[in-house]
This record gives sequence, structure tokens and C-alpha cells, in this order.
Amino acid sequence: MRGNGSVADILPSDWRAGRFVGRVMTPAGPTPILVVDGMAYDMARVAPTISLLMDRLPLYPAQGESLGALDALDLPLLSPVDLQCVKACGVTFALSAIERVIEERARGDSTAAAEIRGRLEERVGGSIRAVNPGSPEAAALKAALIEDGLWSQYLEVAIGPDAEVFTKAPVLATVGAGAQIGIRSDSTWNNPEPEIVLIVNASGEAVGATLGNDVNLRDFEGRSALLLGKAKDNNASCALGPLIRLFDADFTIDDVRNAEVALTIDGPEGYRLEGTSSMNQISRDPLELVRQTLSEHQYPDGFALFLGTLFAPVQDRDDPGRGFTHKVGDVVTIATSRLGRLTNEVVTSKDAPPWTGGLADFMFNLAKRGLLKSNVA
Repeated sequence: MRGNGSVADILPSDWRAGRFVGRVMTPAGPTPILVVDGMAYDMARVAPTISLLMDRLPLYPAQGESLGALDALDLPLLSPVDLQCVKACGVTFALSAIERVIEERARGDSTAAAEIRGRLEERVGGSIRAVNPGSPEAAALKAALIEDGLWSQYLEVAIGPDAEVFTKAPVLATVGAGAQIGIRSDSTWNNPEPEIVLIVNASGEAVGATLGNDVNLRDFEGRSALLLGKAKDNNASCALGPLIRLFDADFTIDDVRNAEVALTIDGPEGYRLEGTSSMNQISRDPLELVRQTLSEHQYPDGFALFLGTLFAPVQDRDDPGRGFTHKVGDVVTIATSRLGRLTNEVVTSKDAPPWTGGLADFMFNLAKRGLLKSNVA
């Protein structure tokens, strides 16, 4: 339940036309809001949590208490999810698959990555982009790569029948727009992962989307895939926001499928990196990723699902050949025209504000405000 920042400069280009849901910190505690026609409404009496709100769509302004114009809102923004599980899909783009193989072969050593990258791209770069995951053509490519000694567990989830789906962060542990994001203090090779995140309700329906930063430690995961938990789940290592845009006639899953996700990193020493992730190059359809997440699991509070990224930072920052890694003080901005801007400053996970408000505190707060009793069915 952490986050801060102004709303005015991070809104989508058409924010007055869309329908959005978010969370703000009021003096009483965290509160869900609905935004319609540019106006914000306190929806806590309708549903005290975002997870419940997603199950009670459609929502109407008359159900809530007016908070005024969204761009004049003087309340800190929080991460726009609360009780939802935070799931993520990895290696959903061909280039992402190649980079993961490079990490694996380099054993987390960035100095060895350039040579491996060139050799692997020459052998599989075109082929891996041309096949559909789980298809006979993918199986034939797998057989050829095994024969060449180039097969990898990352290529398995890139072109095999099963997507990689993992838990990114504990419930309530995500941070919002303007908050600090954390990397482990003992990591020397890491990067942001700019992604679109689907919001799925308890019925398994994708009801909206937001932006996310799936902060990643390339050295940890490169040393061993069994270190995925340490590479992905650390204090302040998952950012979401600024708001959830609800799907409607004007904003649909096709807008997600065709989105261009822009990334900018501004370093404290004047370094600047720019990149994009084109969702139309994703190997698995976003709704197929939702289906696989739900295949043998239930989510009674819904879930947020990171869809993966095409972005793989290889631009040198310091020494030639060492590629990119974060420095404390980096400012990371992820943006699309229809979801807005998610900006966070990098610190170490040890130095980020500690996560202290868990489920018990959240429930105590809602009970104290009388919001649980009023929402009993």
C-alpha cells in the first residue's frame, strides 16, 4: 500500500473519454476510485477493494461520492490492485527468448553475453520468429536445436505448448506510480521490463489493463532458473499503474494486442536509454495467457497478469560489451498513449520503503471504517 505522485502529468492522452479504476490514499486509508468523463468518485461504499470492484462491473458515478476532477485530485496514487494475485508470463516474445538463452549460457556474466548473442541469433533468430508455439513447426525447430546443442529451457516456454506463468509479488506488495522501485543490492546485471498488465476478475474475465514494470535481475536468473524467485520478487520490485483502464467499446483487448509500450531510462550521470515493446509481436495471444493461467487454478480475488516484454536492453552503459544495468537514481518511465505513464526511481530493495501494510492491517483498516459490514452479501 505504497505510492505517491501527482496525477496531472501521467494520464493517458484521452483520459477524459475513458473509464478508469484506481486506488488513492485518503486520510482514512486506501480507497478505490472510479473515473468517468474526467471526474473521480470514491467507490469504497460500493466495494472497499479493487478486487471486489472488478466483480461489480459496470460501475456508475452515481454509486460513489464525487472527489472532483481527476487532474486536480490531491491524494497520493497507490498501486491500482489490492487483493489480486500478481502473476507474470515470461519469454512471450522471440527476442526475449533469445536474451534468456544468452543469460543462461553466460551464467549471469554480462561480459560473455555479446559473443553468445551473435551466435545464437545467427542460428535461430529468424526461425524462432516464424513458428507458432506448440505447433508441428515448433516441434521440428526444437528437434533441430537439440541436435545442434542449442536447446534451452527458455526456448521450451517460447515455442513449446506451455507458457511460463509465475507469481511475481505477494498480495498488496506492489508499488504505484511515483514510488521507488527496488533491485537487490547484490545484483550487478539487471533491467526494467516494461509490460502491459491485464486485470482479470474472479470470473476469469479480462476487464481492463494497466502498465507494469517487472523488474528483473539478469545475473541471478542467468546463474540458474531456480533463482527466479530471487530475481523477480524483492522489496519494491513490482510497479503497476497509474490506473486500470476498463475495457469498453472504445478500448478493447485489440488495443492491448496492438499497443506500443515505450520505455525511457534517465540515469543520474546523464545516461539515457530509449526502447519500445511492440505487442503485435507477442508469440502468444494475451487471452491465451489468461487461459493458461486459469487452466488448473482458481483466483477468487482475481489476478493481475504481466504479459511479457519485447524489450531487451543491450546498449552499453559503461564499459564496451558489458551492456546495460541499472544504477541507483535511474528514473524509469513506461508509457502508452492510452494507459498513461508509469514513472519510478530505482533504489536498492534494502533502501526502498519497507512493505509493512499486509493483509491483516488492510482488513483491520476496512473494518474500522465500517466497510466490511456494509459489503456483506
